[in-house]
Amino acid sequence: MKTVKIEKFGSPDVLKVENVEIGKPQSNEVLIKNLSIGINYIDTYHRTGLYPIPLPSGIGLEACGVIEEVGPEVKLFKVGDRVSHASMPIGAYSEKHIMPENKLVPVPDGVSDEVASCVTLKGITAEYLLHRAYPLKKGDKVLYHAAAGALGQILCPWANSIGAEIIGTVGSKEKEEIAKKNGCHHVINYTDKNFVEEVEKIVGKNGIDVVYDGVGLKTFEGSIEVLKIRGMMVAFGNASGYVDTIDVKKHINAKGLFFTRPSIAHYTIEREELLESAKKVFDAVLSGKFKIEISKKYSLDEVKQAHEDLEGRLLTGPAVSYTHLRAHET
Repeated sequence: MKTVKIEKFGSPDVLKVENVEIGKPQSNEVLIKNLSIGINYIDTYHRTGLYPIPLPSGIGLEACGVIEEVGPEVKLFKVGDRVSHASMPIGAYSEKHIMPENKLVPVPDGVSDEVASCVTLKGITAEYLLHRAYPLKKGDKVLYHAAAGALGQILCPWANSIGAEIIGTVGSKEKEEIAKKNGCHHVINYTDKNFVEEVEKIVGKNGIDVVYDGVGLKTFEGSIEVLKIRGMMVAFGNASGYVDTIDVKKHINAKGLFFTRPSIAHYTIEREELLESAKKVFDAVLSGKFKIEISKKYSLDEVKQAHEDLEGRLLTGPAVSYTHLRAHET
């Protein structure tokens, strides 16, 4: 079985494709044949050691596949069921993967393998950000960073459907049009404009209800600055670097702000939470609240290139990997 392993933390060069034997599923586990694998920025955090994992290790959290074998005491699924997942145990970059049954969600008819492998992690992330971390409501003014990215393709149109006013930031001229297509009412290119000044031109000083910030270090101070009194800072990622220190007096107390640093794990602790969130995501896909457009497709042998493209900001939407990629699918 082909799989991707890392033996040390580092650049994309540490990603190694290997052929290994896979074991049998144990109690409450299933063996899944992966049909499409999601490539996510969090995978780079695991690869670099920003989010440390025991080594050696597989990599990848998200995939859609078909159950080939079930272990003892499995009650939730059967052989032939199509499922997706977006959580530990790590190792989704693989032809096959063994997963606990309680970490899986059923994929409904009408949602393709590749879409399911894109929206399980990113879709559930968008769901908890918009509906639970800060329950967005009609008329809210939102600042969302990296609006042309894979998550932005889901979160921005979904927020738009709620009735929020969305200001999106991007890092290039090309991405401005993508962010507009994704549902942003206003787009700021932070490479040639000061996003704080531009936000204030749109909504006034201290005019933002909530900032959804997955960029981190480069945008943190400015994000705090544009929030209104008692606004909400939702810092859910750190693509530009980790914010190590928060000065309560400066960052929080000055405007009585609310601050949260959530992750998908915090919002899918109970299986009922996972199932409800996944259902909302798949229902949103089927009802057209957002449309998934795959930015690029890779084979498992091209995973190094996939990570280079991801970290180089070359992708303008979700990316997936296949265990066997045909020439016409690239």
